[in-house]
Amino acid sequence: MTSMFIRKITVLIFVSFITLKSLGQTCGGLGQNPGTAFPVCGTSTFTQASVPSCGGKALPAICGTTVLTDINPYWYKFTCFKTGTLIFVITPNTATEDYDWQLFDVTNRNPADIYTDASLIVACNWSGEPGNTGTSSTATALKECDGLGVPTFSSMPTLVLGHQYLLLVSHFTETQFGYSLAFTGGTTSITDPVPPHLLSARAACDGTKIFVKLNKSMKCSSVNADGGDFILNSSIAPIIGAIGVGCDSSFDMDSVVITLGNPLPPGNYNITVKPNDNLLDNCDNFIPSTDTLYVTVFPLIPTPMDSLSKVDCAPDTLQLVFRDPIRCSSIATDGSDFVITGTAPIAITGATGICNTNGLTNVIQVKLSAPIQEAGNFSIQLKTGTDGNSIINECGKETTVGATLLFTTKDTVSALFTATIQYGCLTDNVLFTHDGRNGVTSWHWNFDNTISSTAKDTIITYTVFSQKQSTLIVSNGTCSDTASAAIDLNNSLKASFEGTSVVCPGDPATFINNSTSSRSLTWAWNFGNGNTSSLQTPPPQFYTAVNSTQDIPVQMIITNNIGCKDTITNTIKVAGNCYIAIPKAFSPNGDGLNDYLYPTNAYKAKDLLFIIYNRGGQKIFETHKWENKWDGTFKGNPQDIGTYVWVLHYTNIETGKRVDLKGTTVLIR
Repeated sequence: MTSMFIRKITVLIFVSFITLKSLGQTCGGLGQNPGTAFPVCGTSTFTQASVPSCGGKALPAICGTTVLTDINPYWYKFTCFKTGTLIFVITPNTATEDYDWQLFDVTNRNPADIYTDASLIVACNWSGEPGNTGTSSTATALKECDGLGVPTFSSMPTLVLGHQYLLLVSHFTETQFGYSLAFTGGTTSITDPVPPHLLSARAACDGTKIFVKLNKSMKCSSVNADGGDFILNSSIAPIIGAIGVGCDSSFDMDSVVITLGNPLPPGNYNITVKPNDNLLDNCDNFIPSTDTLYVTVFPLIPTPMDSLSKVDCAPDTLQLVFRDPIRCSSIATDGSDFVITGTAPIAITGATGICNTNGLTNVIQVKLSAPIQEAGNFSIQLKTGTDGNSIINECGKETTVGATLLFTTKDTVSALFTATIQYGCLTDNVLFTHDGRNGVTSWHWNFDNTISSTAKDTIITYTVFSQKQSTLIVSNGTCSDTASAAIDLNNSLKASFEGTSVVCPGDPATFINNSTSSRSLTWAWNFGNGNTSSLQTPPPQFYTAVNSTQDIPVQMIITNNIGCKDTITNTIKVAGNCYIAIPKAFSPNGDGLNDYLYPTNAYKAKDLLFIIYNRGGQKIFETHKWENKWDGTFKGNPQDIGTYVWVLHYTNIETGKRVDLKGTTVLIR
């Protein structure tokens, strides 16, 4: 029985025993599901004194058909601040306990996706052995599956800068004994290098609360419920309480609500933190006591129409931003709280707030019936909506009807461009132009991902003729557009031909034109025999017999319809004799006369075999090429004077007839 099968049986026994006890119970405690994971820092050891019984939710298959579940789980979250390898160790409080773990990359993902998407798994270890587990530089596999005898340590995973990770610690042994988790090495960093600071503060309109925004997530447990982390420079309204926003469902928060004993009168105030005894980030760093935020308490007046977010290209939604929170319930969902006038008629079809859990919003999004695609000047004005009011702030003050904000829109733009080609023989110049309509102020050209330009019009010179890719991005500061086009430089030119390699007396030589061009051509042939031709496929040519073989140059010049030329010259071998014969005698004495034995003039032979034997019948020379000649030696040794037997086999190229010859030749020295 395999170790994996043993472990599977063990799982079944445990599951059947504790179904009602734990695995049927949903994990509701903080840290016991992916969405409420513990934030951890690489500089500290995290200790879990006990492990409540719950869980049993199936994870994506990674060990064949074995079903793995998060038994009595705890989850930890961290961010990679430096790409590198990660080493961590999970140490059970009781050495006989069996802990498992799995690491997920949840960057830009819903944490719950880890239950359905196996691609998020980075590394894991589900060994059936008890004792310490984690990652190690000496381990050999990133993913270790279940079973006895499986290594308890996996190899180091590589974390990526900026990615977010979830670490599951699963307690297979089904007891409540805890463990410690320590990040002990590797080249990565999961310690946030950003120091904690106060970011901004805002007072409630009635002056009874101050809302403090932090620059990063900090520990909920570090917030003193009595507000003692903060100091307000006012004796009129003492701080009596503080609470982290969202701390009922998380271990960390980035905002604190401070409650005051009395309303702050309208005016300007500042708030600081208590030195060395205030909020802690997840690496236990304090906010510097020099951090000071300025808070303004405004008189109880209606919230004005503060501002509009930047109007984008072809807007179909306008985003109104308010200094004070607005009651979402006061916004008419049909958009009737607002009206737009200006260059063109614009209808409003709806309005919504980005509402928090208290039903308040600092932003109202006004939906238009259609995008505004032309330049114009407009105003959006507040009026009484179909709900009987305009808009009302968190303190119940209604903004005065008639409040107005101005905005402008710009024309949409087109990046379509023209390309004018000036053809040449060695270079082509292409003029790229854009019309600049609708207020375009910037141009970004890209040519074949190698050349760029920011000019409105530009000339590019090409020396290689082929299809070229061109892209233009234009913008008028608000609207942008992109256009691409393929430019075909079709004036490439290449002269090429092939012809009969060897011409025998009285035989025709033929020539085949293989030139390439994307344009129409003319041809000028000179065959070296006194004849010329202007035909693409010229007629066969004949050459006068000569006493010895000669190489005759044959030239072809091609010209395209813009006057560009290319020339090629090949040679044709004109044989003086094509009669295949083998000498009756030869004298390999190096005098340059009759030094070799071979089948002469075998231009019309194919599949040739020529063999020479000595008087003892020993084969001393063999070739399949008639140009290979016997020099009268065998294994480097000169052979004796005498008669040698040869055989010659070949096929006549013209007739196709097989020829078999045999004879003798005398070697003379």
